[in-house]
Amino acid sequence: MKIDTLVLGPVQTNCYIVYNEGAEEAIVIDPGAKPEKIREALDGKRAAAVLLTHGHFDHTGALGAFEGTPIYIHPSDDVMLTDSAWSGGYLIGDTEPRPAATDYVREGTKLHLAGLDIAVMHTPGHTLGSVVYMIGDALFTGDTLFCGGFGRTDLMGGDEEELFRSLRRLLSLEKNWIICPGHGSPSTLEEEKGKYI
Repeated sequence: MKIDTLVLGPVQTNCYIVYNEGAEEAIVIDPGAKPEKIREALDGKRAAAVLLTHGHFDHTGALGAFEGTPIYIHPSDDVMLTDSAWSGGYLIGDTEPRPAATDYVREGTKLHLAGLDIAVMHTPGHTLGSVVYMIGDALFTGDTLFCGGFGRTDLMGGDEEELFRSLRRLLSLEKNWIICPGHGSPSTLEEEKGKYI
């Protein structure tokens, strides 16, 4: 499995393109901004789906470039695609609605897209519908868990107690997963466990 990382937009959001070597399709995770850069990075591969770890504006800014592509989000964050008070977009004047999700993911959802097996863990706290995508040896954690940190809880739908419950659950996973966060550098589960539990 190959993971290409693009750092995009005003708050340096990580967008991931995930695919198998030689495949004609890829998954796009959190297309935050600059659709032309994402298209360029796809390098001729078709986007089989867009997976959103949550609905904040900085993770969905290039979603309009993927209308007609399956878009996955947890139903609790669906409102963020149309309401900038919920998405936080109003903070920087980004009030543009995003395309509607076509599919919903929940705790335990399993997907097979672009030749990749994907499992979903619901990790509320940063937002009501934050999720982690488990693909291969990698956890795409969005803003639930960073290298040396975790997401804020002071925006609509945030809940600190819920976030810490989600972190405890995430950090109790076995296997030394690679952490692919929504912002900042990658890490590993073992490194993060040493900081929190």
